[in-house]
Amino acid sequence: MANQDKIRIPEQLENLYSDPWRIFRIMAEFVDGFDTLSQLHKAVVFWGSARTPRDHPDYAMTERMARKLGDHGFGIVTGGGPGSMEAANKGAREAQSPSIGLNIQLPHEQKPNDFIEVGLDFRYFFIRKVMFVKYASAFVLVPGGFGTLDEFSEVITLIQTKKIDPIPVVLMDSDYWAGLIKWMQTRLVREGKINPADMNIFHISDDEDEAIQFILDWYEKNHND
Repeated sequence: MANQDKIRIPEQLENLYSDPWRIFRIMAEFVDGFDTLSQLHKAVVFWGSARTPRDHPDYAMTERMARKLGDHGFGIVTGGGPGSMEAANKGAREAQSPSIGLNIQLPHEQKPNDFIEVGLDFRYFFIRKVMFVKYASAFVLVPGGFGTLDEFSEVITLIQTKKIDPIPVVLMDSDYWAGLIKWMQTRLVREGKINPADMNIFHISDDEDEAIQFILDWYEKNHND
């Protein structure tokens, strides 16, 4: 019965759902992203958990950091969802700086938060990552899950392999990241999987003002505007 009820795609339309035709959907996402974000020349990307409650200290810290960076003229870019992403977009709105959300379409739909000024929806994670990296002046990572770890690994790999120029990658809350950092040092460095200098690609901080100053100092040193 289930097979009989299944909607059949007409044969003449099957090519529209094939891999070659998918290229046009991919191109459309790239064009939309580049067109929307091309005027964004100074931005900090915030990555963190969608599950962070509004009454959690990480939410308050993220909101404050985004507001302070917004006060210094940075646009704020997030994954567009709830939790820490919402906190960063909220801070951007409080600073009246660009508040941008790059939302991803998921099986359990991620609803864009209410503090986004400019929003984009992506079907493909890899296109969304391109948009994060292309327009970022710095990255701030607050405690998060698999998605945050994936984004962290992506950007430090791009810097390590010189696919992008070095920019600040700041991990907030040293205690949260301690296990990962220890594993990197005792396994990756010790066994020669990475160079000791690769551990300098990212910066760890427990002080939001120190982290912000780290970003500001780097930006001033590397930009003449």
